[in-house]
Amino acid sequence: MGANVTELREGDREEFSAQLGREPRGLVAVGARCACGRPAVTVTSPRLPDGSPFPTLFYLSLPYLVYQISRLEADGKMAEYNEALAEDPELAEAHARAHRSYVERRSVLGDVPEISGVSAGGMPNRVKCLHALAGYALAVGSGVCPIGDMALDAVGWDGSVCHCDDDSKEKLA
Repeated sequence: MGANVTELREGDREEFSAQLGREPRGLVAVGARCACGRPAVTVTSPRLPDGSPFPTLFYLSLPYLVYQISRLEADGKMAEYNEALAEDPELAEAHARAHRSYVERRSVLGDVPEISGVSAGGMPNRVKCLHALAGYALAVGSGVCPIGDMALDAVGWDGSVCHCDDDSKEKLA
């Protein structure tokens, strides 16, 4: 499914709840972890416990990164990435490949006809949610989701450094 995906450990569900401010729905694994081991990305079932289809397989939850990616979105970075997709055929094809890979990875957890061919973050044609794309990039590793990689680079993400103790939670409130 992804290079960084791990099984849920004791305390992960509670940590996700604290990060998200609610109980995570359909949580099946951790997509990536902070350097300290805390969860940073959710892996969600394509069908939620109530039966609803849910296309977002990977989603960013680490407060520091949520804040930093939100700043990118607020600064207009999605428009810049959409322009790059329109102007760079190689980037557009890589983004389309990321979409196909996402759908294939999600299918490992089950076939949900209602979302067949649907991915997340605006793929395959645009950029709609950098949180989903950055989460995807963290879960699968560099080189699969180019826009997610670009967003992580833009915020200076270093996976070897823990950011859990900074004040991002207060900044989000």
